Amino acid sequence: MAASAGKSVLFVCLGNICRSPIAEAVFRKMAVDADVVDKWRIDSAATSTYEIGNPPDHRGLACMKRHGVPMRHVARQVTKEDFISFEYILCMDESNLSDLKRKANAVKNCRARTELLGSYDPEKQLIIQDPYYGSDEDFEKVYEQCVRCCKAFLASNS
Repeated sequence: MAASAGKSVLFVCLGNICRSPIAEAVFRKMAVDADVVDKWRIDSAATSTYEIGNPPDHRGLACMKRHGVPMRHVARQVTKEDFISFEYILCMDESNLSDLKRKANAVKNCRARTELLGSYDPEKQLIIQDPYYGSDEDFEKVYEQCVRCCKAFLASNS
């Protein structure tokens, strides 16, 4: 989707059906709106195998639809290749970060910079809580956090 010489970001959460596909969709829309999407490779993935092959959670899809953000995704797990091919791997919580750092240690020539997406939040909300067992309001909060974080991340990489 993006030029190989461009920038790349992989958003990661536990199952890749709630937080990371929301972040991916939000960032992609921002990149499209800023007319820089062709300069980016944008994707999302899971640390676990729980949801591989599944679409995003219906509540996340509904939230994105309310905000006019297109979201098409099929859950997948992070691969060793991701640590070599992506410039940034941005995850949602400390558990994701710990899992990713452990996986990165097993990858020769790892180039990805692995961070919490929340580290870009101007409101300093470091953790993006999993809304899976929550309500529509929890998905809305994830959306709002992703908007703030992705806006700051894009600005810092423009």
